[in-house]
Amino acid sequence: MAIVFTGGTIRIDGHEADVDRLVVVDGAVAEARHPLPDDAEHIDLEGGLLLPAFGDGHAHPLLAGRERTGPALRDAGSVDEIVERVRAWAARSDAPWLIGGSYDATVAPGGMFDARWLDAAVPDRPVVLHAWDYHTAWVNTAALREAGLDADTPDPELGRLVRRADGSPSGTLVERPAIDLVLNRAPRPSMRDDVEALAAATEVLAAHGIAWVQEAWTETHDVPAWIAAARSGRLRVDVDLALRADPARWPGHLDELVRVAAIVRGEPGLTCRTVKFFVDGIVENRTAHLLECYHDARTRGLPNWDPDQLVNAVAECDAAGFDVHLHAIGDAAVRAALDAAEGIRESLRRGRRFTIAHAQVIDPVDLPRLADLDVTFCFQPQWAMADAVMTELTLPRLGPIRERQYRMRAARDAGARLSFGSDWPVTSPDVLLGLRTAVTRQDPDGHPAGGWQPDERLTVSEAIDAATSGVAHQAGDHATRGTLRPGMRADLVWLDRDVRRGPADRIADARIRGTWRRGIRTF
Repeated sequence: MAIVFTGGTIRIDGHEADVDRLVVVDGAVAEARHPLPDDAEHIDLEGGLLLPAFGDGHAHPLLAGRERTGPALRDAGSVDEIVERVRAWAARSDAPWLIGGSYDATVAPGGMFDARWLDAAVPDRPVVLHAWDYHTAWVNTAALREAGLDADTPDPELGRLVRRADGSPSGTLVERPAIDLVLNRAPRPSMRDDVEALAAATEVLAAHGIAWVQEAWTETHDVPAWIAAARSGRLRVDVDLALRADPARWPGHLDELVRVAAIVRGEPGLTCRTVKFFVDGIVENRTAHLLECYHDARTRGLPNWDPDQLVNAVAECDAAGFDVHLHAIGDAAVRAALDAAEGIRESLRRGRRFTIAHAQVIDPVDLPRLADLDVTFCFQPQWAMADAVMTELTLPRLGPIRERQYRMRAARDAGARLSFGSDWPVTSPDVLLGLRTAVTRQDPDGHPAGGWQPDERLTVSEAIDAATSGVAHQAGDHATRGTLRPGMRADLVWLDRDVRRGPADRIADARIRGTWRRGIRTF
């Protein structure tokens, strides 16, 4: 099968000059003068821009797909509005448990929610709602009762039950060990439902010009659904599964991860070559690990891994042949991640992939280390703005001495490779919206003028690189995807305009006209 693209601008890789003709033969980019068969497909770009398809270096398609069966809560502007939507949801559903998400934590003071608010809507069945960060959950009294949680229940290691003055759980659960006290009592989604969730989610990704995604949090019990979706041809993007490393089960957990990865090998469009470490939590619930105490509390957070344990665990994953992907939010967590990278320095030089996701707060002392370590910082560019989460929850926690965040420019200039991810469903999988924010560091209304911490802005070309070749490098696929040089995989995205030419604040106004994966149109 052959396709020839003309009538627009084609960006090869940001280094070579743009061209006006691209030939694809049997799923790969061919030389421009490659002979074409009579039945070749001709596509007129109509003055638009053809790029290597976008990648998403950090997302959660399964969680996003599961959300579609519950009520839409993200735009609810008050607790009362959330409760009314949950009430309507319960009236339509006879499910024994109602599990959904995700809600905006800024609508309640300090992001803390009470079970009794949900009881007003659903008193008779357990309800579990995830916050938009998926590090916090809000449950009703029936869910607390089903899990046997009361004033005498101790906090689990690495988790926290937010409590009322009398010691009883309030209904807000912080971090997975606490959330799982409830969810482990709930029925799991069926295989059929999860395959449908994955099909729907990957259709959304393809519609945003994405051809490859890092599923950045896979539990081993979810892998069969991924395999079933891949075998049935339901996945619209290529996916690498990052299996979560459990600190409570380490080092014995590694044997299980090796076995599961071997099961995935050879499945169409699916790989399992990465281990995911949650080094810490998030700033907004004070579980991100900081070098100094939070501005508004006498705590430095809740690290999931002892630094020495993390160094050893990363080395063990490296020895087992895995790349590693580390969630690190606080400056202490980022430092611990860099220490772990030091431990496998020789493997990094030989091509092992080491990715630090989020990197929200970086101590300036650690920036010079990036020049000598081949690590990728996978930023979520949509977070780099002064929105309600930043102003109402994040900055009050961090205080003025740590207001510098998401330092994309500083990390790049110091020597880190950059990739972009959405963390969907935490934020939208709209890559163009991410590019706009990375370049302007403004909210959708254009505030503040000149951008938030404007010296951390990227150029449009640098942002495109992070979303294309940067993600390909993170994936270990830089030899086969991420540019449009001859011989590369024909993963393509067609935009209706050249976003490099107009105002930066209009980048997200562009429209995706088409997406191709290995030369096959997926959108």
